[in-house]
Amino acid sequence: MEALAALQASYGGDASSDSDTDDATPVPTNSKEFPSPLPPPPLFLLNPSNSTPVGTMDCLQAGQAARVRSFPHVEGNYALHVYIPVYIPSVPKKELTLFLKKLASLVPGLHVVDVDVPLNSLYKDDHKLEQVALGREFHISLGRTVPIRAHQIDSVVAMLRQKLQFQKRYWIDFSKWQVFVNDDHTRTFLSMEVITGGLAEIRKQIHSVNEVYKLHNLPEFYKDPRPHISLTWALGDISDSLERVVGEEIRRFNVGSSLHKRIFTSKFGGIECKIGNKTYKICKFQDE
Repeated sequence: MEALAALQASYGGDASSDSDTDDATPVPTNSKEFPSPLPPPPLFLLNPSNSTPVGTMDCLQAGQAARVRSFPHVEGNYALHVYIPVYIPSVPKKELTLFLKKLASLVPGLHVVDVDVPLNSLYKDDHKLEQVALGREFHISLGRTVPIRAHQIDSVVAMLRQKLQFQKRYWIDFSKWQVFVNDDHTRTFLSMEVITGGLAEIRKQIHSVNEVYKLHNLPEFYKDPRPHISLTWALGDISDSLERVVGEEIRRFNVGSSLHKRIFTSKFGGIECKIGNKTYKICKFQDE
């Protein structure tokens, strides 16, 4: 964590900053600078064949150290985020580190999600690249990040626990590389998507979260949720070039490797709800 804090400090971040208190105006897609903080993170999926939107996404991992709400700050409001924590196991980290190292040399302007450190500043040190880019907690979002009032907090947490109080453990397969772009085309993200193992369970959990949101007049999640975690971001819409490079490198990197068929598998470890700076444990397991 010392290396992470030092890197954040050198690039203007703060390892202990409250990411939910920053506000910013989205920058034009053609901007040549890297503004901070980031614009709002909602995404839509791109069709690899023609780059047309085919489904709305919500990438909430984007820029945690300088993450910006997609809604204005209002005194007395608290940002609500419901998610599954995910950690990448040590074995696939090694292969992913090599893959990101190669991408850093081929795609300029890639940054590490959450800490906003340029990827090419890390690729000469494999250990540092692995620690900073892959050694942190990732989130699979189960609902939109939305503002709630103080008097709603207890009710939201209680209803989430009621709906999701008992869960079975299951395995989550991250088996597809996917490129996303946010709504105003100011950021492109490289993500790993859940398309097989764990997808049905996650969608059921999203449905339960939606029910709680509806009861509190909060906007529901997208109709066709595509669970994922994101690793890197770049300024503007570079989806075409990033998809091309990623596709070429997956084929060239190691045909038949885990990166080609299944990137990694993670065991479902629970559901958390972050409201402002406070994190709530939402579910228990039936075998406990």
